[in-house]
Amino acid sequence: MQIANDVVVSIEYTLTDDQGNVIDSSAGGEPLAYLHGAGNIIPGLEAALEGKVVGDAFKVSIAPADGYGEKNDDMLQQVPREMFQGVDVIEAGMQFHAQTDHGMQVITVSAVEGDLVTVDGNHPLAGQNLHFDVKVLEVRAPSEEELEHGHVHGAGGHHH
Repeated sequence: MQIANDVVVSIEYTLTDDQGNVIDSSAGGEPLAYLHGAGNIIPGLEAALEGKVVGDAFKVSIAPADGYGEKNDDMLQQVPREMFQGVDVIEAGMQFHAQTDHGMQVITVSAVEGDLVTVDGNHPLAGQNLHFDVKVLEVRAPSEEELEHGHVHGAGGHHH
């Protein structure tokens, strides 16, 4: 079975940056399982997987536009330190979860100047080239429930 829309795919992957540093990997853990065509993974990787079959292994580089997007300066905001109640030390690089108009989002502290904290709402991988080393482990038909919900259930997928 080839990878196409509305099939469940399980992959093993390692993600690196331009310098070859490992950002994420499924090695030693569960493979990543997703419903192809449902927007569960970044567009560039999904496109690269299209038509592949079990056993295919490949490397692909994804530009920011097909990954997590370019950095958007409008996503930088200065907020008062008091918004971080219960956090004694705030330093650049720290990450927090924040409730936004778009749901729960990871924000990164980019600077601290006195009582003002600059936070960055861009995805931590925005603006970066992403290099994947991928192996296709499984391709199968989805259950009716997986199709209805738009994601995979069970091992490597979503648990309700």
